[in-house]
Amino acid sequence: MRLVFAGTPEVAVPALDALLASDRHEVVAVVTRPDAPAGRGRKLVASPVAQRAEEAGIEILKPAKPSDPDFLARLAEIAPDCCPVVAYGALIRPGALEIPVHGWVNLHFSLLPAWRGAAPVQHAVLAGDEVTGASTFRIEQGLDSGPVFGVITEEIRPTDTSGELLTRLAHSGARLLSATMDGIEDGGLQAVPQPADGITLAPKISVEDARIDWKHPALRIDRVVRGCAPAPGAWTTFRGERLKVSGPVTLLPGSTELAPGELAVGKNSLRAGTGSHDIEFGEVQPQGKKPMRAADWARGARIESGEQLGL
Repeated sequence: MRLVFAGTPEVAVPALDALLASDRHEVVAVVTRPDAPAGRGRKLVASPVAQRAEEAGIEILKPAKPSDPDFLARLAEIAPDCCPVVAYGALIRPGALEIPVHGWVNLHFSLLPAWRGAAPVQHAVLAGDEVTGASTFRIEQGLDSGPVFGVITEEIRPTDTSGELLTRLAHSGARLLSATMDGIEDGGLQAVPQPADGITLAPKISVEDARIDWKHPALRIDRVVRGCAPAPGAWTTFRGERLKVSGPVTLLPGSTELAPGELAVGKNSLRAGTGSHDIEFGEVQPQGKKPMRAADWARGARIESGEQLGL
């Protein structure tokens, strides 16, 4: 099939690579978000998908909106058989959906209908799910509600951050998307409507969502730290300034001597109380500084007995 691939961030690149490597399909163009400012200089930078497409010598389309008339006209000229999508980042309207013969097929990082929305991996970690996966489905007007072509499953490990889990899903999902394209071309793969039961939503995680509430149980705090890593990053406050909890925390079930948020400094450790039992920090990132070992930060901050986080 002639394919136009739509995607933007680094997590979409493995799927693009898998389709470029296929001897059954031809990626004739990519659609990606416009260049965006990045870094200290805030210079405009092309998306990871655009950079990979440029390396491969593929036409790159960067519409401000996929409903732009010029974009729709060019897509119609290309006449793709199918448009595979991974984390494109914009809503596909009917005018674009109707152009490819086999529609737009999205790779979504959850077992639909669970975790429909922008942040399925983060919500799976936050909820304490033990298993997640990826699904390919035909895009329609509803939010991630189209019929499903195929799924793969992935175990969520007890120490997984969202970033680590998403990296694994990006590669296993790339193989699923490639196999889905093969099945559509063969004509033997039929999409199955999603069940009406089991729908959960996964809206984008805000900075406020990533704020640690020290009255919560330690297990919940651990999930917030892992679920919000690497972005937006779990955080709290100390002496009126923001403090990111950038590294893993260790649960200490036998230790409950500290009040929620109360700090205790050891020779090579930093602990805090929670709503259940204490935790030990790995890395923290003070405001305006780079991440560092929590024990090193504690020594430099000269933390006094009884000082608390989150006040």
